[in-house]
Amino acid sequence: MGAGTETGSSRNSLTAAGEGMRPVRNDGRSRVPADDTKEQIGLIDVDSHNFPNIPLMKISAWHKAQGDSVEWYDPMIASVTYAKRDFYYDKVYMSKIFSFTPDYEHCVISKELQRGGSGYCIETVNGKEIFHPERDLQLPPEIEHIYPDYSIYPELTKETAYGFMSRGCPRGCGFCHVEAKEGKRSYKVADLSEFWRGQRNIVLLDPNPIACPEWQDILQQLIDSGSWVDFTQGVDIRLMTEEKALMIKGIKTKNIHFAWDRYEDKDSIIPKLRMFKEVTGYDFRKLTVYVLCNFNTTIEQDLERIYTLRDLGYNPFVMLYNKEDIPKNHKLRQLQRWVNNRIVFNSCKRFEDFDCRK
Repeated sequence: MGAGTETGSSRNSLTAAGEGMRPVRNDGRSRVPADDTKEQIGLIDVDSHNFPNIPLMKISAWHKAQGDSVEWYDPMIASVTYAKRDFYYDKVYMSKIFSFTPDYEHCVISKELQRGGSGYCIETVNGKEIFHPERDLQLPPEIEHIYPDYSIYPELTKETAYGFMSRGCPRGCGFCHVEAKEGKRSYKVADLSEFWRGQRNIVLLDPNPIACPEWQDILQQLIDSGSWVDFTQGVDIRLMTEEKALMIKGIKTKNIHFAWDRYEDKDSIIPKLRMFKEVTGYDFRKLTVYVLCNFNTTIEQDLERIYTLRDLGYNPFVMLYNKEDIPKNHKLRQLQRWVNNRIVFNSCKRFEDFDCRK
């Protein structure tokens, strides 16, 4: 899931021109007097509301700090107001994280409209995703580093903070857009206090936190928080050391995620997985490894990784590249169904014995 720096602009820098910026039905008529500096802001989370959109939370926080009114975009109100030859919204921000999400289906009526997010920067060419950095809008610093407005997602953010402490990744994997979006290096971008104020849970979205030169500082802040931490993007097991493992052990986490994406990394990954388990003493209930399939591996290589991880005492979790393009009854979909259901996976030891019809 990457949320990333998606969309936005400060009041002084926002214009109707430029990549990603589109004025909608702007005939100069406004619902407010010309000297009124406060604005009506509309937000559209194109991916729906199943996971909080960090850029929209930051945009909301910044506009509210300016005294503006912020709400989720209401197409009915916008249409009725426009029928009276007026604009209800001064600005509307649309953010789209995933390329496979259908675009917003309603007409957007606003004096200004800004679209941003990775979902508008990715296209699929010959089965491979291509990221276009020139389409990627960046939040200005005054918005990027503001404390998010969690109130726009009250249920999803109850006692939970979301954010990045580092960006970028030195790996440059072909299936990942982090290099194109954030650079082929890991670097610290924020302290924990920028998006956390004592919540019991922290959802960390960093793509590769222990690759960051300031990894000790990042891990120590997470330890000191005393909150439950979810490393959503996984931790790079290839960079694991005993010191890092001991610090991670000091963090309250219900489950730690690693990844074995490239089959050819097995000689470096397997010893590191053994070492981490020995240092931390974690059992399989806290250990998960993402297994990327449908990118450049065979089904035999996929099964070798899955069986090896189980033998090591880790829970494999199959991730399918471009899953939406895989036929419904394809063998890879059956493989994912078998592995990711832990009850079935633990009771049926071999994929060959798995009956997907049950």
